[in-house]
Amino acid sequence: MAAELHVELVAADRSVWSGEATLVVARTTSGDIGVMPGHQPLLGVLESGPVTIRTSEGGTVVAAVHGGFISFADDKLSLLAEIAELADEIDIQRAERALELAKSDADAAAERRAEIRLRAVAVR
Repeated sequence: MAAELHVELVAADRSVWSGEATLVVARTTSGDIGVMPGHQPLLGVLESGPVTIRTSEGGTVVAAVHGGFISFADDKLSLLAEIAELADEIDIQRAERALELAKSDADAAAERRAEIRLRAVAVR
């Protein structure tokens, strides 16, 4: 059996995903980071971006994450996000409309959130 780590992806309002994984890739303020079983303990600040989880069963889970923290110790990874949604939950047409509206309103923060949601959908 391959080495694995336990992952908890939690948003402020709900538990988004929990399970066993072999690799998690996330964006931090220091850059993109890949965490595998046996990684050094870490604590970091999450940047907005897609999080990719390679499950122990060989599948891939992708989520759009907007801010938060990442913590890893003893093969347990916690992603505590301000906002997070699985790529499978994202309505592509709604995200595209939100992007267009943000561009027309010159709302850079909303534009970034919409772009990240669309990037997460593209990765899945």
